[in-house]
Amino acid sequence: MFRWLNLFLYVVMAVILQFTLLPAYLDDPFKPNLLIILVCYLALREDIGFAGVLLAYMLGLLHGTFSGAHFGLAGISMMLIFMFLKKVADQLYTDSDNLMIVVVFLATVVDAITSMLFILLFSSSTAVYNSILTNLLPQAAVNALVASLFFVFTPFCGRRSLL
Repeated sequence: MFRWLNLFLYVVMAVILQFTLLPAYLDDPFKPNLLIILVCYLALREDIGFAGVLLAYMLGLLHGTFSGAHFGLAGISMMLIFMFLKKVADQLYTDSDNLMIVVVFLATVVDAITSMLFILLFSSSTAVYNSILTNLLPQAAVNALVASLFFVFTPFCGRRSLL
């Protein structure tokens, strides 16, 4: 029960930081996406099953609500990232902090590629591609840096446990 409460408080804290404090002080490519870091953590380190898929989708919808982009795009993207990482976590040893940093970097790249693919398929706007491609590597590097700080200094990010 305490672990669920702790997880809920971290989700609320990440949402508050992501959408209120960080946009006021940081510019776009240097603003970390805390929700992708949280989705990667949930997929690789927690055993929450189908509730994790729903939580990843809801976090993506919340991100899409406040980001101003196409609604639902981030939800689908984060849900796909969660499901892929969950399959990887079932097959491999995923308790390494270095692996988490690499996974956050790659998940940021996959999120951008998925977003571009869905915009290409379902939208007629073409000005989005340039902003996504120019911010892709700085955003992934910032997310990896924040993930390294997050996984090294927080006691919450322990080894895989059953919720």
